[in-house]
Amino acid sequence: MKRVYLVTGNRHKVEEFEAILAPLGIEVTPIRLEKLEVQADDVTVIARYAAERLPVIDAPVAVEDAGLFIKALRGFPGPYSNYVYRTLGLEGVLKLMSDVDDRHAYFLSAIGVKDTEGRVHVFTGRVDGSIARSPRGSGGFGFDPIFVPEGGEKTFAEASMEEKNSVSHRARAARALAEWLLYGGPISGK
Repeated sequence: MKRVYLVTGNRHKVEEFEAILAPLGIEVTPIRLEKLEVQADDVTVIARYAAERLPVIDAPVAVEDAGLFIKALRGFPGPYSNYVYRTLGLEGVLKLMSDVDDRHAYFLSAIGVKDTEGRVHVFTGRVDGSIARSPRGSGGFGFDPIFVPEGGEKTFAEASMEEKNSVSHRARAARALAEWLLYGGPISGK
């Protein structure tokens, strides 16, 4: 079994990564390390910067950055999604969009990984969708209660983890990471 360390204190992220990677034979081990973040308008830049500053250890170590990009708000909150969620919340974002008809949005995930030789790799995943008119569902976390993936009717918070992971931005980036872990690049660890 391959291993990847995941730098996060977010148990929901760990659960999603485990659900995506464990069936592929990849063990996800949460690890507490300092995650240095640069202020940037691009989640891939943020993930790469953080990964470059991680230590080299006995298996690849990963960080993930993600954002919700709303077309009518010119991409806001984007890479500032966590801050906006903590300060404005779901209701604040919905208030900003109260008179907006174009509800197109997308989630973008970037996973930065430092391998056992100190090289950094970045894997991304995107899912397009729309912003619901009101929060729905009790699953997931963050903006999941207001995001409906393209072609779906349920918000991410209404969907089961399996349903969400079949289309989510994080799952797409994690599957790209899995392909690299299983078929490319120098791999060490379990």
